[in-house]
Amino acid sequence: MAEKRDYYEVLGVQKGAADDEIKKAYRKMAKQYHPDLHPGDKEAEAKFKEVNEAYEILSDPDKRAKYDQYGHAAFDPNSGFGGGGFGGFDDLGDILGSIFGGSGFGGFGGFGGFGGGARQQNGPRKGENLRVNLTIDFEEAVFGCKKELQVNMVETCSDCQGSGCAPGTQPETCPDCGGRGSVVTTRRTAMGIMQSTGQCPKCKGRGKLIHTPCPTCKGAGRVRKPKTVSVSIPAGIDNGQTISLRGLGNQGINGGPAGDLLVTVTVRAHPLFERDGSSILMDLPITFAQAVLGAELTVPTLTGKVKLNIPEGTDTGTVFRLRGKGVPYLNGSGSGDQYITVTIETPKKLSDAQKDALRAYASAMEEPTAEKKKSGFGKKKK
Repeated sequence: MAEKRDYYEVLGVQKGAADDEIKKAYRKMAKQYHPDLHPGDKEAEAKFKEVNEAYEILSDPDKRAKYDQYGHAAFDPNSGFGGGGFGGFDDLGDILGSIFGGSGFGGFGGFGGFGGGARQQNGPRKGENLRVNLTIDFEEAVFGCKKELQVNMVETCSDCQGSGCAPGTQPETCPDCGGRGSVVTTRRTAMGIMQSTGQCPKCKGRGKLIHTPCPTCKGAGRVRKPKTVSVSIPAGIDNGQTISLRGLGNQGINGGPAGDLLVTVTVRAHPLFERDGSSILMDLPITFAQAVLGAELTVPTLTGKVKLNIPEGTDTGTVFRLRGKGVPYLNGSGSGDQYITVTIETPKKLSDAQKDALRAYASAMEEPTAEKKKSGFGKKKK
């Protein structure tokens, strides 16, 4: 198998290139090798795939950082660098919970009682929200799609049903807090007698003592498992928008409701189209002859190719509007429009016959040319 080229080399940019520079380079190269412009060309198709693969990595800050550090090995499942998952929020909760007095899986129940009276810390609590990023194609964002995500989420332990106790055993109600999970401490100070509520040190806020922990969850009552979640992406979603899937986050604590799964969408750039809200923008190069004489051209849209009539005498920068060929309105009916801006291309290489034809045209229009100027310049007066 051929060795992969450096992604920066593929896009023709330096390693420290800005995001805008990477996007500009991608659009240029993707347009150059787009299959619509090279039907049946396997080499162009391979180049197009290589350019898209490079852009997918370099346009994502997290993936780009990993690539800069480890290269292609960062995304090779056999290299040992491809870990991660979506459990970071739970790990952070574990750490903060141990500092501020929460329960074993990052609960923050002991954090909210400052200044108040005694309250039960081991009551039902909603599970933590999970946040994931999902990258989709331009067309998938426009028309909507369904995706499956692999998410590591916390669920109630099926072996102990959330009790944290080994099968056949029962927890003991904490004798110090009476099962509340919190205790009231009384202190005599110069200001008088003061009371404060804090986590019960004996049961660590759980309200119960587990003498024989469940071997599966180690007494936590919850376990982290990978789960496949189906996500419906609505038509018209834009880059950076977030979908909230209620109840698909981590399982709640002590009978509390599950958290939510928050999916933030990243949309890959398209080689031909740009998006502005519900509008689709596109540049269309035309020849000088097409601009002067007019032409009927076939142009691409997101729903297929259509005919576009270029009238005689069209100037560069003229914008044409295709109604209803834009992006469907999110959670609404109808679609935006597509706007096509034409630019007149100047031919770089002409045959002698083509040059003669242009000279004849310039002569008929009485337009000065470089050759005429040259012939009359610098002659000495007699």
